[in-house]
Amino acid sequence: MSDVTDPPAADPHNMSEPLRRALGDRYLTYALSTIMHRALPDARDGLKPVHRRILFAMRELRLSSTGGFRKSAKISGDVMGNYHPHGDAAIYDAMARLAQDFNVRYPLVDGQGNFGNIDGDNPAASRYTEARMTAVAEAMLEGLNENAVDFRENYDGTLTEPAVLPAQFPNLLANGSSGIAVGMATNIPPHNIAELCDACIHLIKTPDARDDTLLKYVPGPDFPTGGVIVEPPENIAQAYRTGKGGFRLRCRWQVEDLGRGQWQIVVTEIPYQVQKSKLIEKIAELIQTKKIPILGDVRDESADDVRMIIEPRSRSVDPEVLMGMLFRNSDLEVRFSLNMNVLIDGVTPKVCSMKEVLRAFLDHRREVLQRRSRHRMDKIDSRLEVLEGFIVAFLNLDRVIDIIRYDDDPKAALMREDWGKTHVRAMDEKDYVSPPPGEGELSEVQVDAILNMRLRSLRRLEEMELLREQSELMEERAGLEDLLESEDLQWDSITEQLRATKKQFGKDWIIDGVDCGKRRTDFAEAGVVEDVPIEAMIDREPITVVCSEMGWIRAMTGHIDLNRELKFKDGDGPRFIFHAETTDRLLVFGSNGRFYTISAANLPGGRGMGEPLRLMVDLPNEVRIVDLFIHQPDRKLLVASTAGDGFVVPETEVVAQTRSGKQVLNVRGDARALVCRPVQGDRVAVVGENRKVLVFGLDELPEMGRGKGVRLQKYKDGGMSDATTFDSATGLTWLDPAGRTRTEIDLTEWTGKRASAGRMAPRGFPRDNKFT
Repeated sequence: MSDVTDPPAADPHNMSEPLRRALGDRYLTYALSTIMHRALPDARDGLKPVHRRILFAMRELRLSSTGGFRKSAKISGDVMGNYHPHGDAAIYDAMARLAQDFNVRYPLVDGQGNFGNIDGDNPAASRYTEARMTAVAEAMLEGLNENAVDFRENYDGTLTEPAVLPAQFPNLLANGSSGIAVGMATNIPPHNIAELCDACIHLIKTPDARDDTLLKYVPGPDFPTGGVIVEPPENIAQAYRTGKGGFRLRCRWQVEDLGRGQWQIVVTEIPYQVQKSKLIEKIAELIQTKKIPILGDVRDESADDVRMIIEPRSRSVDPEVLMGMLFRNSDLEVRFSLNMNVLIDGVTPKVCSMKEVLRAFLDHRREVLQRRSRHRMDKIDSRLEVLEGFIVAFLNLDRVIDIIRYDDDPKAALMREDWGKTHVRAMDEKDYVSPPPGEGELSEVQVDAILNMRLRSLRRLEEMELLREQSELMEERAGLEDLLESEDLQWDSITEQLRATKKQFGKDWIIDGVDCGKRRTDFAEAGVVEDVPIEAMIDREPITVVCSEMGWIRAMTGHIDLNRELKFKDGDGPRFIFHAETTDRLLVFGSNGRFYTISAANLPGGRGMGEPLRLMVDLPNEVRIVDLFIHQPDRKLLVASTAGDGFVVPETEVVAQTRSGKQVLNVRGDARALVCRPVQGDRVAVVGENRKVLVFGLDELPEMGRGKGVRLQKYKDGGMSDATTFDSATGLTWLDPAGRTRTEIDLTEWTGKRASAGRMAPRGFPRDNKFT
């Protein structure tokens, strides 16, 4: 007996493979499923599987555009149960979108009930709404009974569904599409059917047409919500040529005169896929934050149509300037990105040009035409076989009646009988119809048709009708044979179909008084709206700026007496008070070395205590306000820190464009920004906490836009107390302890090189070590 045990038998259900390969294979399977069966549309009919299944299920429910409605719950339930094994909520959402005329240029579903609105409200539950197909959807499905496309089994193999729809028009471009797959996405805007049909006809006549030539027929997208495209034509051509690009889309607006010099702007169309409610909220936020000072108010007066009112702050405002600022700061202008990534043959994803997409559609239409023609020929052949049997029966009516009447098995007898010339009734030779193939024998199909024929059909008139029908079918069959043999005839037939589609859904297509076929989106040049300074848009009025020790700021109307006693919160008092105008910009210098910019027009009124300055800009709580003053662009500033470092900076370099401010003086460790003084004169005076004063030339300080600066004065202990600039001709001025103004012209004793230690301050220098 052996001590070696046999290895356990391999379990076929328990397989081992590297984790990397296992994850890679499974993720690739998921990615392909997402790309092909969920996110990317088919270039032939422009639909994703869920939309295709919705339309097919509605067709199976016989929900024609002229018939009755059915509950949306029934439709989404049938789609889920028969074709689409996903949640009914996702199916209903997809169906609801096909019914929204503000989302889809040519709705494929005719909805009854609440299917959402342009404000962004969701549709009602599926149990409350009803739906049926539109005429456009029927055009997508025409020919489905004539073997126009391939059918495949549904997910459980109990039914079949079309792999693609016949599609009379290029729906991919007509209604557009969007989706995000794994590693790729698609975003296609809607277009006008009539223009697409013209482009297809031109492509049929000139197969090697250039992409730019097609733009003569399709100048650009046609959005269901209208609007104005302001993208340059060369950019549009480039986007359609490469399949990637974008379109700048603006709202449609006009100025409405209110009389007496008053006016308002009325927006009648908003950009595609912009929710009106959120758009108004955004504009209201711009008013509240005073980001556009010339904007007064916004309100929504929409009913069935869009009517959004924008009021200026004053009638002196230029409407073009106001709208230009709104275009830059709100969704009244958006950029719609084009990424024409589609399944070009139903399998392979590819970023296509407009010409490639139209070519894929035309090739699909030709295949549909051929398949429908062959299907029709098969039907004609079957009918001709039956007609030949009927004609033989009429020519030999007595014999047929005799067999049926006396034979025990009339079907077999009729099939055995030789229906050659021996049984033909006396008639002119020109009326003779040759017997069917098989030496005058009838086929089983013909015999069944004869036996099922009604007695009332045994009339001479019916015999003549059969001969006429046979002649017409033979003529039609000959035409179909010619069509299948000639490529030119096929393209001619497709051209006629496209012309019929254009006529049906073109400029004369009106539903409920609405012209549905007319182009809705226009083209215009964006126009150059020059950047007008905010100050030029604000009414110039005098104000007095008041800022307290605790940082509460307000603007008193008019230039009040600066020595006037004002009210402040308990424990607070005045710190900055100066005259200004509403057109001024104020600069705030913080101890963190950052400059912040505030528009004087945005300051709160002077009736209350004002608002905290820290809420108007992003000024941290631990940062102290060093200085607050009016911005003067032609001025330079001396900035310095407690560490004794500083430099000169042009005032234009410190203006901040955001709430977070602009870092100018870099400070580290315990150092903080201490001095911000306008540069006046040619000399710099510095005093340290050790009461030593140093005077040196202004030319020894560098002019910088940002940085730590250079050392102004050297200290063994402590840091800098104050710094200023002055003119050597007029001398250095300060207030002595008694409050008297004292001027020192001869400063030779304290003059030295920059970064020196300096000498003790002269007698009578302020105890707080400040020059002012």
